[in-house]
Amino acid sequence: MAGLGPAIHVDPRDKPGDDELGSAMAQGIFVILEDRGVLAVSGADRRSFLQGLVSNDVEKLAPDRALYAALLTAQGKYLHDFIMADEGEAIWFDAEAARLTDLRRRLSIYRLRAKVALDERPDLAVAAVFGEGALAALGLSGEPGTARRIEAGGIVLVDPRLAELGARAILPRDRLRPALLGLGLAEADFAAWDRHRLTLGIPDGSRDLVLDKSILLEAGFDELHGVDWQKGCYVGQELTARTKYRGLIKKRLFPVRIEGPAPAPGAMVTLDGKDAGEFRSSRDGLGLALLRLDALTEGRSLSADAATLVPLRPDWMRVEGEDAPHPNPLPAGGEREGPAP
Repeated sequence: MAGLGPAIHVDPRDKPGDDELGSAMAQGIFVILEDRGVLAVSGADRRSFLQGLVSNDVEKLAPDRALYAALLTAQGKYLHDFIMADEGEAIWFDAEAARLTDLRRRLSIYRLRAKVALDERPDLAVAAVFGEGALAALGLSGEPGTARRIEAGGIVLVDPRLAELGARAILPRDRLRPALLGLGLAEADFAAWDRHRLTLGIPDGSRDLVLDKSILLEAGFDELHGVDWQKGCYVGQELTARTKYRGLIKKRLFPVRIEGPAPAPGAMVTLDGKDAGEFRSSRDGLGLALLRLDALTEGRSLSADAATLVPLRPDWMRVEGEDAPHPNPLPAGGEREGPAP
């Protein structure tokens, strides 16, 4: 891609008045994610039930390993994405709180005679924990998906998408804040987390993916460990595999630097007045936009509303058609080639 140079790092602390936040990030900070909820899938058939539905291999889920996955339509279009953690007696889904009932309903459609229970857990809450000291404070390694139980009665895990995102903590709601403060972590607001994930180019569910329309590989699910290419069939698997093995991806979700007022979500992105993509979420001069790969030509400006957009490429992203290999390939096992099952 001639229009994308080396990955550009933008520090989420680089915002006027954020000196105190920068100091806290050196030790580790947490944000209680009120926009996230927990769905518990329990019962003797929970693994086999989910294995035929979600994009990742549920058999690899364990008390010490969390997974990232999605639920798709039969045509392979996005419905929900979530982090899955093995609690022992149940599999916890860290998912969008506002859409948790819809996720439960859609999974219930496939339950039939399976010995499975689907329960929303408002007694549990989710926090994002990030910054230089975050993983050490939680006793976690830097391997994506590493998980462990903690005495406070919940689970902490390295974000299975990308270790640089930090960690998640899923605990009883009344214990979450005291437990994290007790570990020496400082609390920050949602804007700090939003800036952090935008600097890394990570989509935030239905803020950045369009229901019944988005394709997983346009949003980086391959690189972010959200799809297993060797597992058996799941809902939407055929189209997902076809887009990978036939090289059908023509657009990608890119982080962008915004010069000017932030465009509205859904605003058309143009190149010389012609459609080049669509703008998604943003915060403090950073955003995400779904861009046509053929529009990323060197020296050409992209526009949306009254702003100019400068596409960035995070280290983890692989763009089809690049001449050189990506500087940070996935660890062994992160991508598996071969025919679709």
